[in-house]
Amino acid sequence: MPKYKKVDVSEQQLEDLIRQNSDQIEEGLSFVDHQQQAAGGRLDVLFVDSGHSLVVAELKVIEDDGMLFQCLDYYDYVAGRIETYARQYRDHNIDPTQPVRLLLVAPSFSQTLINRCKWIDAPISLFTYSCIKLDKSDDIIPVFSEQAIPSPPTTIIVRKLDDHLSYITDTEVRANVSRVLERIKQLRPGQISMDALTDAISMKVSGRVFAYLYPRRRHYLITTYNADDKWTDYPIHGEDDLVDVLQLVTHSIEHRAR
Repeated sequence: MPKYKKVDVSEQQLEDLIRQNSDQIEEGLSFVDHQQQAAGGRLDVLFVDSGHSLVVAELKVIEDDGMLFQCLDYYDYVAGRIETYARQYRDHNIDPTQPVRLLLVAPSFSQTLINRCKWIDAPISLFTYSCIKLDKSDDIIPVFSEQAIPSPPTTIIVRKLDDHLSYITDTEVRANVSRVLERIKQLRPGQISMDALTDAISMKVSGRVFAYLYPRRRHYLITTYNADDKWTDYPIHGEDDLVDVLQLVTHSIEHRAR
């Protein structure tokens, strides 16, 4: 394995890296524009996702709780002018009937910011990043990881399972999620319940939550207990990602069904 080291980058470098590697953040995410005037400042980057939703992205090179409020100001500005943006960037096929999304990118997020996000009634995604440089190379490679946002403890059921499946634009991924849910149900037939929350599918056995599934456009996340019994987010992009996670889910079910 080649040697590498982690490196720090400036906000301008981060913006350039994200513009050039948007598909590494989320498959199908495409760059639209950057540094456009909005709400008393300049929004960092605009994207469009594979479902044709406009995505407002805010970037920071340090942990900064204030980035959430800054992004919300930009979100308010953009969402109120979505028809204008769709016309202005017509080549990007923005669908003005789709909700505008928020995307925060930073090296880390405080638990305070994560907790605040779970109360925001808008599609929001958090991605941490690190940058590495290989030995004998000047190229900087960004590595992104999604941070799942927990559902509020008092969240009521406001959707159906099919609503979450419909959010997934990749038909193969959508079919895989349906199969995965069925496989999990069969781990304890008749004892596992699945409820559609605002942004996730909650899975319970004996009335106790053992996992959540968060749909994304072309992949999904499963949040469950790791080997140390701590809640952990696992992005699932294929069968290889799923094998170990299903073992953890099985262990979580057995532990909570006692």
